[in-house]
Amino acid sequence: MDWQALTLSIKLSLAALLFLLPIGIIFGRWLAYRQFFGKSLLQTLLTLPLVLPPTVLGYYMLVTFSPTSGLGAWLSSTFDTSLVFNFQGLLLASIIFNLPFAIQPMQRAFAAIPREIRDAAACCGMKPSRVFWKIELPLAWPGVVSAMVLSFAHTLGEFGIVLMVGGNIPGETQTIAISIYDRVQAFDEQSASIMSLSLLLFSILTISFTFWLSMRSEQKYG
Repeated sequence: MDWQALTLSIKLSLAALLFLLPIGIIFGRWLAYRQFFGKSLLQTLLTLPLVLPPTVLGYYMLVTFSPTSGLGAWLSSTFDTSLVFNFQGLLLASIIFNLPFAIQPMQRAFAAIPREIRDAAACCGMKPSRVFWKIELPLAWPGVVSAMVLSFAHTLGEFGIVLMVGGNIPGETQTIAISIYDRVQAFDEQSASIMSLSLLLFSILTISFTFWLSMRSEQKYG
């Protein structure tokens, strides 16, 4: 078992969740309740990573943030940093690639809340912020949890965009998926099998726990 790669993968997944949770809630709620010009185009762009090959998105991110590009050169000269072949770039790529997995389930969850409930709360004098925390978020919580587990599991097992943007640097960008690939390339089937099985079991346990949590939330507020 490549514990270093597994630890890095979990670290990357958790770090991505810290950003995707508020992004998903804000944009999911906004898209559920608002109608505006260009909404269809915005939703198309947010959904694009679902159908776009990871290597394609990874390629464009690699080109965009490369030190030889305009944006990459500006980041290097202004902040003395780069967003390719390091953990920071890997994190940004993971956030962008997982936007539809975070936003869409939350959008559906907020959209499923009857408008009459929100209107009744407003008529009772509840402030919008209190309506959000006391009514909307608890009712949408199963969708929020589903979005988080999808994002976590997807980040944990992502390969294409990780390899394109982060490369294969042990301890920095070599995730468990890339480590499995390396072991297969080296004909180390035993190590590859152990890591693959461990990742499979870990993913099953994580998803099972999340579905259990979602069911409890639905029973509580359903």
